[in-house]
Amino acid sequence: MEKQYRIGILGATGAVGREMLKVLEEYNIPVREVRLLASARSEGTKLPFKGDELTVHTAGPGSFEGLDFVLGAVGKGLAKTFAPAIKSSGAVFIDNSSSFRMNPEVPLIVPEINPEDIKLHNGIISNPNCSTIITLMAVAGIARLSPIESMVACTYQAVSGAGEAGIVALESEINKVVSGEEITPSAFPAQIAMNVIPFIGSEKENGYTDEEMKMQNEGRKILHLPDMTCTCTCVRVPVMRSHSISVTVRTKDILDLDDVRKAIASFPGVVLADDLSGRDYPTPLDTSGQDLVYVGRIRRDLTCPNGITLWCCGDQIRKGAAANAVQILKKIIGA
Repeated sequence: MEKQYRIGILGATGAVGREMLKVLEEYNIPVREVRLLASARSEGTKLPFKGDELTVHTAGPGSFEGLDFVLGAVGKGLAKTFAPAIKSSGAVFIDNSSSFRMNPEVPLIVPEINPEDIKLHNGIISNPNCSTIITLMAVAGIARLSPIESMVACTYQAVSGAGEAGIVALESEINKVVSGEEITPSAFPAQIAMNVIPFIGSEKENGYTDEEMKMQNEGRKILHLPDMTCTCTCVRVPVMRSHSISVTVRTKDILDLDDVRKAIASFPGVVLADDLSGRDYPTPLDTSGQDLVYVGRIRRDLTCPNGITLWCCGDQIRKGAAANAVQILKKIIGA
């Protein structure tokens, strides 16, 4: 008989937590129990799962006993708070926060890229940043042809990357633009409707934000390229869902464009968007609500002979967060 698992979702009522529950069902993960955990204000909330309803309970230190896995969909503060209790319960903590990503004892996993690192875990596995996942999925095939020495990236990040508050803010501001009402920014530092904001995260001493530095720091760890450098600008755009990234990779060797296209097209979890209704590029609407990363507009960088420029899109709630975590779990159990 197929083994069944007891799985907890910490932060079950947030956008990522709800998506984790949905993906568990879609992927038909063999579950004996799914335990939904959140803050006290969500106590008693019902969420659908496999034709039934599951009740959300308040998370506490004793909430994890008997679980095999805990999928984390909370911020770094709560992740650090609950990690010791999760580990002591014997469960494997697959954490979506930034708490442990750069800890050398915690593997940082994109299953299609570095699945061999999963076995190095000591009770905690980290999910990378959403833009990092989508970008690296797009360029990992190129890295297999020749090591990536540097990247220049600009992310165009949907408001849902800021959680439910981001979605509500954009919807509200659009309505106010239409009705001519005055707008007071809430979820973002400036109006997001009909606008873009070239600043996500908190500024570091070097002038980059912590969100922008994740591309280099996490990319080095995932791709096993400790000397890779990356210049990144993160931009919030008035899109509901799915992040887009323009990225130029500079490889050790000069690569043939046809070989690059073949490498991207054959990489698991990636679609070469060479004919989307007559377009050779994806958009956020093309990629929302599913787990594939679409890549298009592949061309040679005109400033550097060993540079390749491309455009990619992916659903940051799915592949950028919830689905990637469930895919890690799936790798562990061999489902």
